[in-house]
Amino acid sequence: MIKNIVFDMGNVLVDYVGDKVCRVFTQDEQLAKEVATAVFVSPEWILLDMGVISEEEGLRKMRSRLDTEEKRQLADQCFWHWHEYNMTAKPGMEKVVRELKNSGYGIYLCSNASVRLLSCYKNIIPAIECFDGILFSADVKCLKPQKEIYIHLFNRFALKPEECFFIDDLEVNVQGGRDCGMEGYCFEDGDVSRLKEVLKGLSGR
Repeated sequence: MIKNIVFDMGNVLVDYVGDKVCRVFTQDEQLAKEVATAVFVSPEWILLDMGVISEEEGLRKMRSRLDTEEKRQLADQCFWHWHEYNMTAKPGMEKVVRELKNSGYGIYLCSNASVRLLSCYKNIIPAIECFDGILFSADVKCLKPQKEIYIHLFNRFALKPEECFFIDDLEVNVQGGRDCGMEGYCFEDGDVSRLKEVLKGLSGR
């Protein structure tokens, strides 16, 4: 019987647009695109999600690939302020979380995210007060779909995999959960109505 619902964050609970912050600080589309790539599509971004480098080191390496001071200054602004602009609550998901909580499910989060989120997630995740446990990858130094992060989730919150149902926007992450005994649903299409039908079909409380 499913007793717990485990959510991913980006593109599940919140909509995430990686380059949105760049357009707050510049109207130059080409400049925004180049800086967004250097910051958000970088090996350092993955290492930050893994929690194995500091933010200062990550930014230094990102800046080193940019060839003008204008680009480097924009990278600074984007890096230190991305969490204020790139994420917004996904419409309809607050209601989904509250309905699940009211139905008696345990509500958990398992997300690839850097240490930055540890200081601001309460302002970003919808219905945050409904969550019984939150696990960010940087906190445990591994990423979905590595089996280690799911094991950390189960052990930290004393969860049985077979009693959990995982919702992620990437099939590879859902399969990673399945490989550890946790069934799930790939929310790639972002269709909240379809997700609610899937959840209705669970043999929960």
